[in-house]
Amino acid sequence: MQVKNSINYTLHNLHEAAQFVIEHAGNQKLWCFYGNMGAGKTTLIKEICKQLNINQQVSSPTFSLVNEYTLPNHFPLYHFDFYRIKDITEVYDIGYETYFESGFICLIEWPEMIHEILAGETYIAIKIEVLENSRLIQIL
Repeated sequence: MQVKNSINYTLHNLHEAAQFVIEHAGNQKLWCFYGNMGAGKTTLIKEICKQLNINQQVSSPTFSLVNEYTLPNHFPLYHFDFYRIKDITEVYDIGYETYFESGFICLIEWPEMIHEILAGETYIAIKIEVLENSRLIQIL
């Protein structure tokens, strides 16, 4: 039996898309979200956090690079946005290793900005494609 690795969704069934990503991530801790500007990476991450029962306000860490949220089991979940980095040293300066090697979930927007760091990591790639009236998520 072949496992489906894509789902088409709209805002109406965003919760299904979030559950799809959660289920496909399994035990993987680094979740990389690929997609053009406006594809819905942050919107999907907000719904994933909601599905994981995070009760905090979830927003993109565009300027701080990382936000920390707390799961119901009191473990942290880290949300990164690397869109605005000008130099990879900014990622080293925040101590990315501490987060990536923590064993806790790291949700990463704009992972292509840190491809040299991710080259040595194991992660799940979540690609969001904008279609005419919906979005398509592919797990790669």
